[in-house]
Amino acid sequence: MINKNSISLNKLLRTLTESEFERLSPYFQEVNLTSGAILHEAYEPIEVVYFPLTAMISLVSIMEDGSTTEIGLVGNEGMIGLPVFLGGEYTISRAIVQMKGKSLKMRSDVLVREFKEAGALQKILLLHTQARLTQIAQSAACNRQHKIEARLARWLLSVYDCVLQDELDLTQEFISNMLGVRRAGVTIAAKALQDKGIIRYNRGKILILDHKKLEQTSCECYRIVQNEFIRLLGSCRG
Repeated sequence: MINKNSISLNKLLRTLTESEFERLSPYFQEVNLTSGAILHEAYEPIEVVYFPLTAMISLVSIMEDGSTTEIGLVGNEGMIGLPVFLGGEYTISRAIVQMKGKSLKMRSDVLVREFKEAGALQKILLLHTQARLTQIAQSAACNRQHKIEARLARWLLSVYDCVLQDELDLTQEFISNMLGVRRAGVTIAAKALQDKGIIRYNRGKILILDHKKLEQTSCECYRIVQNEFIRLLGSCRG
């Protein structure tokens, strides 16, 4: 049985009442997620949902030519498997573990049953869905309107919020795939941030040196999403 300490690492689950915790805890299983693991594929039924504790998971759109763009980033503020309780059964994106870590998982049918009880879990999942829609919509606007340097700063802040680590294992190729831009653009943007003393980049590792300057360099999209998580869920990401 999962203990309260594990559940409290996920910001959605820590809102459970004592009675909800007692009812749900037997159905949770704590797992170690490895980088590159696919939690669910596009157009395939979602049979298991995940509540990350320390792992970072990307929702990725895949084009016919194999190119990818990240459309969502999920850490301990949320869950993977929204279509399950919304009634859609599957989604058109892939959920892939980008940074290894721990997560809780649960069978989808159990979550659906608990969601239909219309308790606190239902309310928090619906509010989380709205916050995620804001994140996805703002990312779409950001990709169209803002320069790569600002977008990279926003994305690095979001990654930090998921894993709470200053040293990040991120190659330029991986970042370019997630941001949907050419690798050369990421190289230029990363160098600009390094020249300003905001990050240090070397051989697939990025070290965040100055969070305040990184947020100042980021576009307004990061703050908009953070404010919406605070408004809806009572706490920011990270």
